[in-house]
Formats: sequence, structure tokens, C-alpha cells
Amino acid sequence: MARKVTYMMARILKMNYFKMFKIAGAVSKKCDKSFIGVVKDMVHCGMKYQAGYYDYQEFEFYNLNEEQRATFLTRGKNNAIIIKYNDKAYMDVFDDKITFNKKFNDYLNRDWLDLNTASAEEFQNFIEKHSTIIAKPSDGVGGIGVDKYRVKDPSDREDVNKLYELLKKRGQNLIETFITQHPELNRLYSKSVNTMRMFTFYKDGKGYFLQAILKIGNGGVVDNFSSGGMYTFVEDDGTVKVPAIDKEDKLYDKHPLTGTEIVGFRVPMFNEAVELVEKAATVVPQIGYVGWDVAISENGPVIIEGNSFPGVFQKRASFTDDKTGIIPKYRKYMDI
Repeated sequence: MARKVTYMMARILKMNYFKMFKIAGAVSKKCDKSFIGVVKDMVHCGMKYQAGYYDYQEFEFYNLNEEQRATFLTRGKNNAIIIKYNDKAYMDVFDDKITFNKKFNDYLNRDWLDLNTASAEEFQNFIEKHSTIIAKPSDGVGGIGVDKYRVKDPSDREDVNKLYELLKKRGQNLIETFITQHPELNRLYSKSVNTMRMFTFYKDGKGYFLQAILKIGNGGVVDNFSSGGMYTFVEDDGTVKVPAIDKEDKLYDKHPLTGTEIVGFRVPMFNEAVELVEKAATVVPQIGYVGWDVAISENGPVIIEGNSFPGVFQKRASFTDDKTGIIPKYRKYMDI
């Protein structure tokens, strides 16, 4: 109880009330309910279910009864899971991308280079093998500082050395091979690598797959939700059965730029991806709850990174038959 109160007080102090009232206004118009009534219900859900105003809108709490609301994983409840099952002492393994790559090298399925220790000669050899690379800061988040570089003539040592110095200057100290995604995912959207966030839980020596979402680019070169992308949910058989949603709460049955059907899309090599993350989940058992970012390349699934503080994703109430959230599924593995 004390932890819950502490979390709520921190949220109240940091809350963006302008955004909260804006969402309350949108919900009020959508549901033909009074603005004051919606705000009061938001506060109630915050206190009882640790639901933020985005939770309230995204999971459609305004259309749920108390029993249904209790089944949804809110940001506060997600925070409690992380505190309980993820040891802070081991989070650096996931927070620093170079440390992560070293620890999970056997599961990455791609080449990479640490510019903190790699010489210009080693970088030259890497470029001769991979002329197109992705460079990123080891501590970056949300796709910030991630760039794609293509070297026209890998044998030109002067140009390659200039790139080496430029990357070190920019702090883009992690170099990875560019992922050529599976043709099916290119058909969906080809200007970004469309990745899955795959959730696992470690218990009794084994990794268990919980759920997966598919993040899709929409006009940009990254698939991040915060950068204009959208996401949808992947069923356990690898198919998508619900529309994608973007940051503006718009729904898409098909991709607005490519016209490819999103509902009905089947993620290739999905079973192989599930097997990969379940194995990776056993490497650092002190971090029990992980959200893995996984791409599907031409040759199979590729782990891009792991998140020791996974976000909150679950189908909105209107996408389900019984208006039930993800908590009942999580309780098969976790004590929450």
C-alpha cells in the first residue's frame, strides 16, 4: 500500500494537467459524458487502478465496469511488476546497448562493433564486409541518434577513416549491420524496419512468452510510436486480427501509405522469434520481465535490444469479446 501511495503522489506531482484535460475533453465528446464527470472518473481510476490519463483513453476505461477495469495492466501496475521482478543491480545490462550486445551476442544474429575499443583498421574490415551500417549511441533511447550510413567504396580507406572519426565525434559508438527485413514486412512498409516488441517472463529456469506487438513505420525511417509510427497486436499464431493505432488514437485496418492490409497480416517466422526470446530470457534471470525488440530479417529473427522497463501494451476493450485486459494471462506466470 505504501508503495502504491508513493507512486500515485509522484504521478500527481509530475502530471501534465493540460494533456489530462485535453484527453478528458475528447472522451467527454466521444461518449457524450460531462467533462467534470470524466475528470472525476479519471481520478478514481488513477487512485484505484493506478491508471494514467493515457491508460484511461487507450484502454477505454470510460466504457468499462470496475471488474473489467481490474483486468487491465496500467502503468502503475506495470511499474510494480518491474520493481518486484527486475533487480536494479542488473538493469545496466539492458540499458547500455554495447553491454547488452556483449551479453546476448549469441542471440543477436548479426555482426556489430564497439567503436570505443575498435581501431580504424577494425572498422575498415567491418565496412569491407558490411558497406551499409546502422550507427547509434550506446545509451540512446527512442531511436534518437540512430543513423544509417552507406559507404559507396568500402576499399577507399581515406573515406572510411573519415567516417570512423565522424562517428566517434558524434558519440555513435555502436555499429551494427543494416538489417534487410523479410519481404513480407517490406510489403507492409519498407522505409523502416518494422519490429516486434515481444514480452517474456523468467520463472523456474525457463523463459515464457507473454505477448507480442508489431510496430509499423508510417512516413518515417523508424517504427517508434513516439516518432509517428503505429502498432498492433500479434496473436499467438503470428497473425494480426485488430487494427493498428497511432499516437493520435487513429485506427488503421490497412497501411495508409502502402495499402497493405494490416488486419489479417501474418508475421513471417513468428514461431522462431518466440523460441529465440524464450531462450534469451534465461540469460539474465535477475531481470524477470523483459520486452525484446525483434526484427525479422531475410534469414530469420534478429534481437535488436531488450528493455528491462517494458512499456504497457494490451488490446483496448473494444478489440476484445469480453472487455478483458492482459492481467489474467500474466497471472499464469506472475504473482500480481
